[in-house]
Amino acid sequence: MKLQRLMGYARRAIEDYDMIQENDKIAIGASGGKDSLTLLYVLSGLRRYYPRKFDLEAITINMGYKEADYSGVARLCKELDVPYTVVETDIAEILFDLRKESNPCSLCAKLRKGAFNRKARELGCNKKAYAHHFDDVIETMLLSLIYEGRFYCFSPVTYLNKADITLIRPLIYIREIDIIGFSKAYQLPVVENPCPVDGYTKREYVKQLIKNLEKENPGLRERLFTAIRESSIPGWKVNK
Repeated sequence: MKLQRLMGYARRAIEDYDMIQENDKIAIGASGGKDSLTLLYVLSGLRRYYPRKFDLEAITINMGYKEADYSGVARLCKELDVPYTVVETDIAEILFDLRKESNPCSLCAKLRKGAFNRKARELGCNKKAYAHHFDDVIETMLLSLIYEGRFYCFSPVTYLNKADITLIRPLIYIREIDIIGFSKAYQLPVVENPCPVDGYTKREYVKQLIKNLEKENPGLRERLFTAIRESSIPGWKVNK
């Protein structure tokens, strides 16, 4: 998918949920994955002509894996004229060496978010953007339904009281398959995830479950997404 089309989807999500206001400074979570690099491209492109002026900061939380090389991300940020910061942490050591966590995902997310929020506020950002896409939305809903017994999903826009920062998700209308195509077409400098539990999570199970159900029920993903948008889940009512 071409960049212009991706920006069109993102702009519609931004306007449907009033994600960006005049003079916002937005921190992008640049993990180095295909999703976050696509978000970087999309927001840097929108910044040039969007009617509300906003600035960007790209932030990578380095969990301490020696094999993680973010030099390609740094070059892309320079090319797109987006300031880039790498926050060095020892999260990997805490999780796997000190605590020896068998199910580290929840604690890992908490530690990464804390480090990200602190740096974002230090850089003067009032908002942060995560690269959750269309498929993440329906996967999160099913995770909640299957493992928590409730119909729930994260919101397109969330104000985080403790961090005093607003989280936005501009890619929620973009399918993962389109992000994969964009990543290949633009040869994005994707950083392979060095986490030893990557690909062995409940989310991966749900991803494969949806894939299998879609084969027997074409259009399932769209119907699940529509169910979320038309539900009473907080934050999903479109702003008109």
